[in-house]
Amino acid sequence: MSEGESKARRPVRLNVELPADLEAIYSNFALITHSSSEIIVDFARVLPNTPKTRIYARVIMTPINAKLLHKALGENLRKFEEQYGEIKTTSQDFETSRQIGFRK
Repeated sequence: MSEGESKARRPVRLNVELPADLEAIYSNFALITHSSSEIIVDFARVLPNTPKTRIYARVIMTPINAKLLHKALGENLRKFEEQYGEIKTTSQDFETSRQIGFRK
């Protein structure tokens, strides 16, 4: 292995800044769409007995970054379920049969 190949495989340390005034957004509903070059995810909240919602955050990413996010979410959900048990998603697991939230 050449020195160039060795450097290319080293993990990159990234210094991430988390602003003190960053507002956390709760979302239980997402709208996902795409073009040939972007994946767009709009995050909203749906409240019971409220027929209207609004988008609180929009994330736009490339398809490759969306796929990497998908992989990272899958790995984190697997670890979560190992620690806390299976996450159930069928309508019979909820108090109401009306399914809202994240959809394919």
